[in-house]
Amino acid sequence: MMLRYLLVFGIFIGSTHAYSQDKRRVRLADVCRLKGQEENRLQGLGLVVGLKGTGDSKLQPTTRTLARMVQSMGGNITSDAQGTPNLRELEAVGNVALVMVTATIPAAGAQQGDQLSCSVSALGAKSLEGGRLVLAYMLGPRADVPTIYAMAEGPVSLPDKTIPTSGVVHNGCKMEATVNNGFVQDNKVVLILDRDLASFSNAADIQDAINSFLQPSMEEGQYSLARAQDQLHIEVDVPPAYADKPVPFIKLLLDIELPNIKKNKRVVINQREGIIVMGEDVLINPVAINHKSLSIQAGGSPGGFVGFDPGSPNQPQPVLKNLVEALKALDVPTEDVIAIIRTLKRNGDLYGELVIQ
Repeated sequence: MMLRYLLVFGIFIGSTHAYSQDKRRVRLADVCRLKGQEENRLQGLGLVVGLKGTGDSKLQPTTRTLARMVQSMGGNITSDAQGTPNLRELEAVGNVALVMVTATIPAAGAQQGDQLSCSVSALGAKSLEGGRLVLAYMLGPRADVPTIYAMAEGPVSLPDKTIPTSGVVHNGCKMEATVNNGFVQDNKVVLILDRDLASFSNAADIQDAINSFLQPSMEEGQYSLARAQDQLHIEVDVPPAYADKPVPFIKLLLDIELPNIKKNKRVVINQREGIIVMGEDVLINPVAINHKSLSIQAGGSPGGFVGFDPGSPNQPQPVLKNLVEALKALDVPTEDVIAIIRTLKRNGDLYGELVIQ
């Protein structure tokens, strides 16, 4: 077979067949979550009072909300013949603002009486500094079923003074109802694989690991407890012995070790910050790179005149990590390294996903 001879100046970028791998096994809990165990968002409208003249009382939604609150507390506001309050009486109020209030119920749920922190965002006010959130009804995500799950009130803190229109009420959202996030349905649980690890290979490996652990003596053709539905979901039957003990079963399930989980090959570049993140196993094709005064070969064998057959099946495969380290050792600017990586991907010489942020 004819060999092509290359004269290489600069630095040789070696391949890495034996790149280091972490031999420690991850648990199922490290890569999956239970369907049903998700965060839920509560939201509502409220009033912030006590502002320093930075409110939005000239907005009619604010004055209408304020009028209803004053009337509900026994305050006196003149009304017309139809009972509509006279909003002009409230136009001079400059220390009140209408805000959107949001709170997050944890994936494990929340019990009546739990105190959650909530965020407040001004709809028209210039600043919420020094304000206090007056009682706000917190509703669930379904507009067609307006259920009150919590009440929110308390002093507003500004985490970022440069954004005075957004604040936080620490532990100001009190749960008025219990929210339980169930995870067993029809005597089954569904595991959802982390999206960064989602693949048919990983889903099949997880299915096999669960079945090997729960059914060590399973024979060919026997009904399996775990079934991969796609690259993201694995359905698992709750064994009869755990039908009334779902928590011990989930603990047993999530503690299963996974020897073969595979991470998707990905390179993430943050251009603004000049950050490059990659795995050790991101491969590239053997290539020759000319960059300004440098000539760099990735792949082949080190030396002056070297024999290099890119079609050989035994040709070692170079690794992107080594190339990047060599470029940095030569003080190649980060923006040029990023440009080289993008060119490799565009040319089809980088095996993996390239994410530009």
